[in-house]
Amino acid sequence: MPSDRESAFAVWLTGLPASGKSTVARALAAELAGKGVRAAVLESDAVRREITPDATYGEAERDAFYATVAYLARMLVLHGVPVIVDATANRRTYRDRAREAIPRFLEVHVRCPLAVCRARDPKGIYRRGADGTAQNVPGISATYEPPLLPEVVVDGERDDPAAAAGRIVSELEKKGFLPLRNLAKDV
Repeated sequence: MPSDRESAFAVWLTGLPASGKSTVARALAAELAGKGVRAAVLESDAVRREITPDATYGEAERDAFYATVAYLARMLVLHGVPVIVDATANRRTYRDRAREAIPRFLEVHVRCPLAVCRARDPKGIYRRGADGTAQNVPGISATYEPPLLPEVVVDGERDDPAAAAGRIVSELEKKGFLPLRNLAKDV
């Protein structure tokens, strides 16, 4: 039986703002809870309010912020707490650094067309980017580098969040991060 430390993992959900990351993160947390796995969720907006309440979203600040998020996720995993990171992390280097630092890491790309994200825009990010009151908006005035080889790709426009969460859980099981389902019990 693995110790708590050996069984914790990190799932990093990346994608453009308004792609559906938070919705998938909530569905994944619920799916894991149904399996008896209580995962911490590091939602970037909530973490940012604590770390950089007057965020400028400049490159140096983003680099430091995502390094801190990766550190927090690593510490949680090393202390036996599974973690879901809900963060755009617009540069691959941010996510690659997390992958290198965190044992048992899974990257999920919540892919969604920019036009759909702009139409959703629940926080007004794209509107503020267009009118010049927000700078460095990923997909508009800041580059978003999608993952090259994510373990799971979710279609943020079409996929049902619960079904996407189920696929992520299946990948966690496949990688040995979660115990495999006992198929005889599921029948």
